[in-house]
Amino acid sequence: MQDEKIEKCVRMMRKLVSDVQGAPYPGENFEPELYKIWYEHVQRVAVECFKYLDDNYPQNQSNFTKKLDNLFAN
Repeated sequence: MQDEKIEKCVRMMRKLVSDVQGAPYPGENFEPELYKIWYEHVQRVAVECFKYLDDNYPQNQSNFTKKLDNLFAN
């Protein structure tokens, strides 16, 4: 069961990285609509990845709070 979770997580992360690498380059013929479509797609995949991670590998809430406190302490 744990191996299946890890394999699914790896597949999802690879898809996310692949999608991010395919970002349209803002050059001379840059089309904002193409970028918008890409961005919405990548955001959807990223949300799926984070939800899967949260559901299957929950982060210790106190560790998260400590990290957040440290971020704003500086």
